[in-house]
Parts: sequence; structure tokens; C-alpha cells
Amino acid sequence: MLKHLNSSLKANTPKQLNQKKALFIFTFSLIFISLIYFFYWLFYGRYFEVTDNAYVAGNIIPISTQVTGNVTKLNAEDTQFVPEGQSLIELDPTDSLVNLEQAKANLALALRQTQQYFINNSQLQAVVQSRQSDLQKTKIDLQRRQTAIRRGAISQEELTHAQDNFNVANAALLQSQAQWEANIALTHKTNIINHPHVKQAMAALRKAYLDYIRNTIRAPLSGYVARRAVQIGQRVTPGQVLLAIVPLNQIWVDANFKEKQLSKIQVGQSVVLTADIYGSKIKYNGYISGFSAGTGSAFALLPPQNATGNWIKVVQRLPVRILVDEKELKAHPLRIGLSMKVTVDTYRQPKKINMLTRHSLYKTTIFNNLMVQADHIINEIVQENVLKTTDLKVAGKEPFINIKAINNHAKF
Repeated sequence: MLKHLNSSLKANTPKQLNQKKALFIFTFSLIFISLIYFFYWLFYGRYFEVTDNAYVAGNIIPISTQVTGNVTKLNAEDTQFVPEGQSLIELDPTDSLVNLEQAKANLALALRQTQQYFINNSQLQAVVQSRQSDLQKTKIDLQRRQTAIRRGAISQEELTHAQDNFNVANAALLQSQAQWEANIALTHKTNIINHPHVKQAMAALRKAYLDYIRNTIRAPLSGYVARRAVQIGQRVTPGQVLLAIVPLNQIWVDANFKEKQLSKIQVGQSVVLTADIYGSKIKYNGYISGFSAGTGSAFALLPPQNATGNWIKVVQRLPVRILVDEKELKAHPLRIGLSMKVTVDTYRQPKKINMLTRHSLYKTTIFNNLMVQADHIINEIVQENVLKTTDLKVAGKEPFINIKAINNHAKF
């Protein structure tokens, strides 16, 4: 037995003791680190959802032309910042300028022709009054001759001649009355400015003016030029995309979380983001603004067919939109497509967000007041082509002569 004890003591050499000590330290460290991680997860980590499948997104505004023409000027290039309203592309205005001049001439002609309708009303009214006077004279003459023939003072031939004169005067009055009424139909309940012919010419002039000014294509919003696809001399057509404008003040982050991560994520929760371009030292603050209506695969060009027999379950990701603080974006600008790391705080109470849109999220003012100059041109043409003495108010009055009463009174 003493021999066995001595052999076991000799077996515990210093090298073996060091190995056991190292194993003990490693085991203790592993347990200690596991406890630290457990308590970190229990009191802190489980309240955060993290993903690096997140990218900067934003509005990419396609710029197209509304008229056909050849490009004569390019005033912007890729990566260049342009303010709202700046001229980007200019087209040859020759054709539209010719059409504009033609529209001006057509409006002037319509004003003069319509003005003539109203002048004719007065002239035809005077003719009707003259015919009425002639009819009254022939009527009195006929009545005198009818009295005279009873006394035998005139012949039957003179009476017949007086009757013929009355009939001719009556027919002339009816004819002038019809002409006056026909002309009144052209001006009834209107005036020169509101006459259909004039309004049609005004609309054509406005359209020609719009086509003319649309030869200059302007930036609808401030932003950076991207994807220029037009060259000098190129002929472009309406709807053709020529370039794009990216307003960097209208960007957000789309974070693609796994299905299992979404149970605690709510709209309004705080988010901390870092961008690979700046590193982990630069942090952005934001909040969850909404969830996509479907997963990325649901909106794919070729959606998955999960009803087939060889189906394999794949974890889906749902895009979550995150809005970033504007001041931090100005301090450290981001570009569309950059990679982001997103950390969502699910512990704090999410802030309330009004999800109802009561105003325009985005708008431009470059299309406001386009017709001001066109209306100014129209006013100048009206002043040049309408007589100052012409009554622009309603001139189509009802006929004041009762033809039926005169005819009935003239029957014998």
C-alpha cells in the first residue's frame, strides 16, 4: 500500500497541476462569461432587436418631357446639386413658338368675328325698325284706299297696288326679323369675352403657351442629379425619362427584420442606427414609422409558389420603415443604398404618431402660376382687337316687335 501511495504522489507532477489549474480557470471563466451574458440578456439585451439587413432609401424623382423636341442645352450633370426650379434641360422652341403665334392670330380673328356678331345685332335691329315703319305706312295707305274705294274715289287697281305694297312690306319685315333672330342666336346670353368661339381660341392659346414654356424642363424639387440619359441634339418624346433628381432631405431606412423579430416591434419605437460609411462612432436617432404591407418575396416580380410539393420553408423578412432625425442627416448626409445597422428599443413606450395624412407629404411649386403670362398675353390681344365703344355686355335681347299682332291686324 505504501508503494501505491508513493506512486500516486509521484504522478502529480508540477506540469499536471498546472494543467488542472488552467482547466479550472477556463471552466470558471466560461461560466462567468455565460452568467454575464445571461444577465445582460435578461436585463438589457432581450429588449433590443438588431439587424444589419438595412439600407438607406429615398425618393428618386424621374424627370421627363411633356413635349416633343430636340435637346439644345444640358444645364445639369450627374452628382450636381440643383435647387427647385432650376433649368435642367432646354429643347428647341421653334415649332412651339410658331404654334403660339398662330394661336395669337386665331384669338385676334375670333375676337373680331365675334365683335361683328354684336355689331350686326344693332344693324339688324335698325333694319327691323325700318321695316316696321314701312309696314305701318303701307298699312295706313291701304286703309285710306279701302275707304276711298267705297266712295268710288279710286279704282280697284290702285287698291290692289296698295295691298301688294302692304304684303311686300310685311314680307320684308318678316325676313329682317328672321335675320335678326338668327344673329341673336349667335350672341344670346353671352358677351365677346365669354363667347364660345373666343373661349375656344383662348384655350388654344393657353395650350400653345404651355407647350412653349415646357421646352424648358425644370427641377421639381431641390436635390442631386442622377442617371442622366440624354444627350445634346437627341430628340425626346413626352413621357421619356431623361434623368432623375434625388432629394436627400427625403430619405429613410428600410430595415428587413425576420418574422420572429417583429413580435415586439411597434410603430413609434426608438431606433439607433449606424452607417458603414461613417463607422460605429456616428450614431443616428430615429423611430419606426410603419411596416410594409407584405414581405419582399410577396412583391417580387416572380412571387414564390408555396403550393408545390417540393416546398421548403424559408424565413421571411418584412421591411420596416425608419425615419431618421433631420438634423443628424444634415450633419452626416447619407446616400440612397448605403448599408445601415439598426437597433430597435422595444422596452420603452413607443411615442404616439398620427398615421392619418392630413396634408401633402411632398409637393412642388414650379407648376404654380403657369397661366399668368398666358392670361397677360390674352388681355393684350383683347385690348388690341376689341373696339372701345363696343358693348361687351349681353347684346342678344329678345325681339321687341310682335309680328303676329301686326299680321292679324292687317288681315281684311
